[in-house]
Amino acid sequence: MAQYLFRRLGTLLISLFVAALLVFLVVEVLPGDPARTILGLDAPESAVAALRTQLGLDEPAPLRFFTWLGGMAVGDFGQSYAYRSGVGRLVADRLAVTLPLALMALALTVALALAAGVYAASRRGRAGDTGVMLVSQLGIAVPNFWLGILLIIVFAVWLRWLPAGGFPGWDAGIWPCVRSLLLPAVSLALVQAAILARVTRAAVLDVMEEDFMRTAQAKGLSSRAALWRHALRNALIPVLTILGLQTANLLAGTVVIENVFQLPGLGRLVFQAIAQRDVIVVKSVVVLLVAMVVVVNFAVDLLYMVVDPRLRVAS
Repeated sequence: MAQYLFRRLGTLLISLFVAALLVFLVVEVLPGDPARTILGLDAPESAVAALRTQLGLDEPAPLRFFTWLGGMAVGDFGQSYAYRSGVGRLVADRLAVTLPLALMALALTVALALAAGVYAASRRGRAGDTGVMLVSQLGIAVPNFWLGILLIIVFAVWLRWLPAGGFPGWDAGIWPCVRSLLLPAVSLALVQAAILARVTRAAVLDVMEEDFMRTAQAKGLSSRAALWRHALRNALIPVLTILGLQTANLLAGTVVIENVFQLPGLGRLVFQAIAQRDVIVVKSVVVLLVAMVVVVNFAVDLLYMVVDPRLRVAS
């Protein structure tokens, strides 16, 4: 068990290093000069050169990479070129919006997908199963940004139940913040829930054909109890696998959704940083998002052993 955890932690650290290196290389080869972007096209060359020296852009690329990587390891993300502020502080402020949004979307995804997938599996070949499959197919085909706009029109413009965008800040109270995040979370969750519901249905149907399911029902356990207590738990391995992969889609979706709903989160920050050529912010935020995905996949590996005791013995 301990050796397995150490191996997974080693893989996690190597993945983070490779991701940081790739992000640095991609951002560094992008056309454009951050110093020229900050000062404007008409700025004199002497001023641009002085700003490049001040920002450390005249140093060799390997030195800049390891300086940036070492700073991130101790929590120092550097200084933003455009905002003239610490990147760590910018990220922390925006993470207070993005993290609750992602967690709300993830919770909605799991709740909707498990309920719909198990319901469809329990009514295989009947109207309920067909209806869930049709709705899930429609959910897969709909882009989340278009769904977000549709939700704004219905629930913010027509019904006036929820705000169309913006974020009041946590100082305004929990409920106003949850209301402002509800539509974006639903926009992110419905598409992912549609995919996960189909996976859940297929996994549960496979488990329902196993001998232990027939044995459980032969001992007097009702079909519903056997479905939720035995079939679902044994079907969770493929469901967890897809859920871990969907975390990356949820985090990537925040880049678009936060701009649709005008939320001051990490997605909007990285979008603005790309437009301003604030490369230090772009690099730091992208690596942070990659780190979140890698950590979630590490957590999924641990959940495998919780769900399936055979994996604990094998490890």
